Amino acid sequence: MKAISILGSTGSIGTQTLDIVNHHPDRFRVVGLAAGNNIPLLAKQIRQFQPEIVATSYREKLSELKEAIAPLPNPPQILAGEEGVAEVARYGDAQSVVTGIVGCAGLLPTIAAIKAGKDIALANKETLIAGAPIVLPLVEKHGVKLLPADSEHSAIFQCLQGVPKDGLRRIILTASGGSFRDLPVEKLSSVTVQDALKHPNWSMGQKITIDSATLMNKGLEVIEAHYLFGLDYDRIDIVIHPQSIIHSLIELQDTSVLAQLGWPDMRLPLLYALSWPERIYADWEQLDLVKAGNLTFREPDHNKYPCMQLAYAAGRAGGLMPAVLNAANEQAVALFLAEKIQFLDIPRLIATVCDRFTIQNTQTPSLEDILTADSWAREAILTASGEMAKGDRLISLS
Repeated sequence: MKAISILGSTGSIGTQTLDIVNHHPDRFRVVGLAAGNNIPLLAKQIRQFQPEIVATSYREKLSELKEAIAPLPNPPQILAGEEGVAEVARYGDAQSVVTGIVGCAGLLPTIAAIKAGKDIALANKETLIAGAPIVLPLVEKHGVKLLPADSEHSAIFQCLQGVPKDGLRRIILTASGGSFRDLPVEKLSSVTVQDALKHPNWSMGQKITIDSATLMNKGLEVIEAHYLFGLDYDRIDIVIHPQSIIHSLIELQDTSVLAQLGWPDMRLPLLYALSWPERIYADWEQLDLVKAGNLTFREPDHNKYPCMQLAYAAGRAGGLMPAVLNAANEQAVALFLAEKIQFLDIPRLIATVCDRFTIQNTQTPSLEDILTADSWAREAILTASGEMAKGDRLISLS
């Protein structure tokens, strides 16, 4: 039985991981849970899975959480704040830590888990996008496994099993196209937050759903694939695949192409990250190719999805630029979700902030460098959005 801890247990990744544990109680045991401000759900998870340690990242929610689980005869250790989440990440005999915290907030607890010798089921892409220069050397130093738990990189990882060293020629990331894949680009100026959150295929959190609508999620996945699989950016492509049945593909040196297929269900990559190299039986709906019907593909429209090119440019620049891109995107998406900017303002603000970044872009940044760049970019987005509100001209993406 594998002991696991889950960071972001009340979010989409966390709840689906706990569904796996619930269906395989003979395989997995929950040691620790960390979550945000959904205290009723966190308390329910504590009662059901009986972890040894729990943290809420919101200090002001600590008393509410303690009160919610007060009747339990053997309550877990309860912590709060960033350090509390990090303590869950490094705690006890957990063998694997599922990193489902959204955004750059997942970086520090992931580092804590790695330093404690825990394997990582990586569902937080920002960990590598912002922190790869720090994270990858730590993974090697501590001899832990970093296994992708998102659908696209898990698909690549699965396809690579048995492929000889240097056999990989190209990675092809598939993208659903998001909420606006069938909407003409000229109509994007009037879309609302509610429109953007209606993803046609996947059930995900708000931030990643907006990233899917802008296709920044795919740009970020390009950077992550670069770090995970060691290919340069010219050998990582994106294709729109509206059905989300093929989760990504690899091309080998002899031009053979391998793909991983399945219904859109995040539990499959999560299960594989937790059970690798084993394959565990699951009673989920099996893929029926006849029912799936036609599988179609098309080239992404760069005029409609400028965030993709911003991500490629940041990835090629390397150093601190991916961290700047990531933080700028997080802040811009937060402004959009708060209805303070329009949908098309997201890439304009990100491009402006990346263009204004003047801190020395060392290719071997320290953790302090990364956190400083992250903080700078978030503040720069707020500054740029204020300028835009006053009618000042930002970078044109036309």
